[in-house]
Amino acid sequence: MTGMALLLLALVSDEVYAIRGARIVTLAGEPIEKGVVVIRDGRISEVGPDVAVPEGAEVIEAEGLEVYPGIMDAISQLGLTEVGAVPVTNDTVELGDFNPQIRAATAVHPASEHIPVARANGITHAVAAPGSFSDFGGAGGFGIQGQASLVNLDGWTVEEMAISPSVGMVLRWPSLETRTFDFSTFEPKTLKFEEVKKKYDERVQMLGDWIEDARRYDRAAAAGAEPDLKLEALARVVRKELPLLVVADDERDIRAAVEFASARDLRMALLSGRDSWKVKDLLREKGIPVILGPTLALPATEDTPYDKPLTTASELQAAGVRVIFASFSSANSRLLPHEVGNAVAYGLPWEEGLKSITLYPAELFGVADSLGSIEEGKTANLVVTDGDPLEIKTEIRYLFIDGKLVSLENKHRDLYEKYRARP
Repeated sequence: MTGMALLLLALVSDEVYAIRGARIVTLAGEPIEKGVVVIRDGRISEVGPDVAVPEGAEVIEAEGLEVYPGIMDAISQLGLTEVGAVPVTNDTVELGDFNPQIRAATAVHPASEHIPVARANGITHAVAAPGSFSDFGGAGGFGIQGQASLVNLDGWTVEEMAISPSVGMVLRWPSLETRTFDFSTFEPKTLKFEEVKKKYDERVQMLGDWIEDARRYDRAAAAGAEPDLKLEALARVVRKELPLLVVADDERDIRAAVEFASARDLRMALLSGRDSWKVKDLLREKGIPVILGPTLALPATEDTPYDKPLTTASELQAAGVRVIFASFSSANSRLLPHEVGNAVAYGLPWEEGLKSITLYPAELFGVADSLGSIEEGKTANLVVTDGDPLEIKTEIRYLFIDGKLVSLENKHRDLYEKYRARP
């Protein structure tokens, strides 16, 4: 290593910040009304009301401001898709129904314009998940989509961004849907229930076979069996190292997925879960968390109350179900705090709302020892705001990722300034 490289490394490693005078919402106890957070070597080295500012630290005078843990988008497609209508800018799905060996991190594009936009609204890290999710949490499809990856939203390369290359296995549960759309005629099409049910049963059987094959492979691998990348990846689900992230919306599908996971002793989390409120007692009994999509969505049927997407979170939380929020998107990841704010307005306790995009997803994905709250020794992913981060009027003043003060500049702001100055 050259002398210049060593000098640069020393400068980076000695980087020390002190956020002074702010209200600190730690989520590890009561808020500290006027405290100090010291950041050293990428981590929170000290936090409290009477912490001394280290000599030589870069001080951020934050009186009147607030400090929160960095926000996590628990299921997103940040870095995987840029312009939905331009196929070459999208890398979210692979050919075939069973791709457990695929890791989303390998396709993340660090230079995506969506990343700094999300960052400017407090999103410091996100789970990039494979699959054909819509903005409302996913629709259609079937199969094991691959492994979701947790990344920081800052870095020149995926390797710099990576927190964990694999935090969950995404499965789209098959659905008993008789109405479909025929793209050859561009008209709705109704299928016979018997045909749909037969195909559904075949798919569930295939899923079961894959899980059992992975279980047998896990035993055989210990005895020196030939490597199989697909079964090796699924074996981590069988061993409960990874949660099975099941995308299902209809009540019947949710019940079937829960029964499938319970019968095979798998650790499951429900994604999207439009009808999860109908089975909240079952979800509580099985200890299955729900990752909900945007709250500003239309009700699913003409008989569904208009505000059901807004009240689902509070109903689940009141029933004892762990609620997490996610964007299931790339372009709309920036809106995640505001979607949660709407759920708070419809009955979800404020602290539960904040934890649903900080501490709770960190616990689900096994990184709560380093993320999700403001505690000594944890990674310094922090946001400094001028108010409640769930409120649309709040602005992010400073943002730290991995202990580095990160720019809030982004394409939205650039365009705003450009056209604001138009003669």
